[in-house]
Amino acid sequence: MTPPRRGQPGNPQRPGNWQGKAGDETAGLAARKAAARLLAAVIDARTPLDGLTDNEHGHPQYKALDGRDRALVRAILVTALRHRMTIAGLLSKRLEKPLPANATALSHILNVAAAQILFLDVPDSAAVDLAVTHAKSDPRTTRFSGLVNGVLRSLARAKDAELAPALAATSEAPQWFSERLVAAYGADKARAILAAHRHEAPVDFTVKADPALWAERLGGIVLPTGTVRVEKLAANVTDLPGFADGAWWVQDAAASLPARLFGDIGGQRVADLCAAPGGKTAQLILAGASVTAVDTSKNRLARLKQNLDRLALTAELVQTDLLDYRPAKLFDAVLLDAPCSSTGTVRRHPDVPWTKTMADVEKLADLQRRLLAHAVTLVRPGGRIVFSNCSLDPIEGEELYRAFLAETPSVAADPIRPGEFAGFDPFLTPEGTLRTTPADLALGPPGISGLDGFFAARMKRTG
Repeated sequence: MTPPRRGQPGNPQRPGNWQGKAGDETAGLAARKAAARLLAAVIDARTPLDGLTDNEHGHPQYKALDGRDRALVRAILVTALRHRMTIAGLLSKRLEKPLPANATALSHILNVAAAQILFLDVPDSAAVDLAVTHAKSDPRTTRFSGLVNGVLRSLARAKDAELAPALAATSEAPQWFSERLVAAYGADKARAILAAHRHEAPVDFTVKADPALWAERLGGIVLPTGTVRVEKLAANVTDLPGFADGAWWVQDAAASLPARLFGDIGGQRVADLCAAPGGKTAQLILAGASVTAVDTSKNRLARLKQNLDRLALTAELVQTDLLDYRPAKLFDAVLLDAPCSSTGTVRRHPDVPWTKTMADVEKLADLQRRLLAHAVTLVRPGGRIVFSNCSLDPIEGEELYRAFLAETPSVAADPIRPGEFAGFDPFLTPEGTLRTTPADLALGPPGISGLDGFFAARMKRTG
């Protein structure tokens, strides 16, 4: 539902001269300092990138920049995170010995410059010179300015010969994440998922009606599930045809699947739990349901209302902790798109593997189990429950679902049948649940292929 920001995941297109503007202490230095500072926040403090680069509530160094430099910082950070292991390997080849454990500031300066040299449309000389100036300006790194100069100039000279082999030999993920993917999907599928993470995700649109028409107008294609997909936008989302008229909203194709699992819900009372930003709420309303959207965050609900207003759709909005929510009347159906580790969204959010840990996955799975147990109490006997999230880890998906069914006698599986929904069959599991990954939906070029990682299961309350 939120328009993607320009310069986000993997977009190397620069909105102007990325060397900076006249009047800086050194043209472009403030942007590089901000990039290194924010990279430190992601890697060292496990701070999510979206919050750091929020235009209203982001990091002060980021907010102090103009729009052009903010776009550069976002592009550097996304690139440095998307290719972190390749960059680390190429840098380490140029160091006589590993950097000291306490030399994190130096490491971030090198990574910021290397991302520009290897992947972005920035002159090598500018990237090197600004990194050296940055190193000299920081008391922690002043004595290493010569090393910065030597390492980065060597990298610039060798990139044409070394980058492709390094990419072929490297997986861009921390060890915990790679191990979980292999355990869940096997080595081959894990490699395919990690390869997909190197590419910027396309932009998907859920349209109110006539997907073929909107594919033509937006310059995209219609996926088998009915989503309109555009590889790269020619303008900001808010400037595209149909935005002001509320004809569509941005929603990954995988994220659009769970709300459709209810089938015909015309005239039914449906609760969308953890509803913001409202893409699934809009789907349920368009399907003819009377929808109650529940979320714990006042700000997120306000954003949901703004989105629904643009789409000329209405729902009852309830702000509360879901575990405290007890409606006066039970619902006919409940959708719980639960908070999760978001490991299925790495193409759009390459910071996720670096800001999450296995302990986070396990903690979130426990929260999901408690939320699901409460969600069941909100639906009438005979009513449907759809549980979903955007995690790739079975601990938050398949394993949680099986355990919940085994321990909850009042709920039965309601499997999704082959052929029940157009375009869904490739994502069905033998248990009748949905599982998508970034390696699915191969449509040729990686920029037009793939899906967010999603799990969804349908159940029925029996008592």
